[in-house]
Amino acid sequence: MNLGSRPLRLALVLTAVLLLAGGSLGYVLHARHRERPPGPAAADASFSLEEPGLYFQDPATGRVARQSGEQGPRVPGGPSCDRFHTAGEHALCLRKLPGVPARTEALVLDRRLREVRRVTVPGIPNRARVSASGQVLSWTTFTTGDSYATTAFSTRTAILDLRTGYLVKSIEQIPLTLDGARHHDSDVNYWGVTFARDDNRFYATVSTGGRTHLVEGDLRAWSAKALRENAECPSLSPDDTRVAFKKKVSDDPRSPWRLHVLDLATMSEHPVAELQSVDDQAAWLDSATLGYALPGRDGRASDVWSVPADGTGAPRLVVAGGSSPANVP
Repeated sequence: MNLGSRPLRLALVLTAVLLLAGGSLGYVLHARHRERPPGPAAADASFSLEEPGLYFQDPATGRVARQSGEQGPRVPGGPSCDRFHTAGEHALCLRKLPGVPARTEALVLDRRLREVRRVTVPGIPNRARVSASGQVLSWTTFTTGDSYATTAFSTRTAILDLRTGYLVKSIEQIPLTLDGARHHDSDVNYWGVTFARDDNRFYATVSTGGRTHLVEGDLRAWSAKALRENAECPSLSPDDTRVAFKKKVSDDPRSPWRLHVLDLATMSEHPVAELQSVDDQAAWLDSATLGYALPGRDGRASDVWSVPADGTGAPRLVVAGGSSPANVP
């Protein structure tokens, strides 16, 4: 090789390297752009919580909608959420982020559905609750598994106090009293929090040792005690006197639960008129009526039904194609 051809060879090599590097960089940038999660779908400017009605997640669009009255017209335009709840001055929107491992974005929204706070947590969206004042919120995600009908699942439940801004990322370490004694175990799971009107007392499900319990918690004292066994996904009535919950009544994984209501003063319970297995945290649509989601008809993912809380009457279809019901009076 003569010296005169060396500059040409070096130029060709450098050109090839630059082309390869450019192609690699372009591929990386393209891949990153392709994998970047799409921008979140915010609520339309005309859609807010100022209008009374039943708000719910529309499985067909993945967004929150509103309906005035049973079988009334559906008003679309809410934010994109997998789970939704609202009360008082705020709403809670949970949505699964793309990618692996699974992550959930918890968005706190005001009554105009503008973002107040955003928290990203591990897991799949599962339960969402806002206290009556709108100042205390809780959410649950599945960190392992995706069904309460099996034992192969794990949950993570958080509580956020907007009055102080304090976030408890997981309530698993709350001191728990079970059967009259302090309980410690690595298999403790909490889910389905519901708040009393004082924004301090709360109820939730705890699972440990293969059993589930309804627990009463105290935020200020940071303690919890088990009240009774076999009670999941509690929902406290507007007057703080009753808890709706799902009770396991069968070992059949296709139909394990029956919706019940517990009187907290007497600790007596009764089933409601819904005979289907309800795998949901029921919502109190008013002081006498429960709303909940069931698998949908005609190919719909889910429908919203209602039933009297006192055990009388019969279930009624409220929203054809919906979940996560929350009534704004």
